[in-house]
This record gives sequence, C-alpha cells and structure tokens, in this order.
Amino acid sequence: MAERIQQIAELWDGEAAPPEQVETAPEQLAELERRLAELDADPEGGESWDVVKTRILESL
Repeated sequence: MAERIQQIAELWDGEAAPPEQVETAPEQLAELERRLAELDADPEGGESWDVVKTRILESL
C-alpha cells in the first residue's frame, strides 16, 4: 500500500503545475473581481465561517 501511495505522490508531483503557471479563465477572474467589489462595498455582509459550517453540518 505504501508503495502505491508513493507512486501516486510521484505522479501527482510530476503533473501538478506551480500556481504561477496555471491560467485562470477570464470568467473566473471576472467573478473574483465581482466578489471582491461586493466585499469592498459591504465588508460586514455575508456570514461567518461558524454560521456556514453549522448550516452545512445540519444539512447532512
């Protein structure tokens, strides 16, 4: 089992690109910009991680 995990890790390391080499689609960049603008406009908006986590766990 350990050998298989090692093989998978080596494969992953060979395939995974550094973040600076990964292209972000224009649509993803636009969505990130939209969300950042929304956060800037209302920094207190949204919900805390604790609230979101509780809601997710209760829905399971």
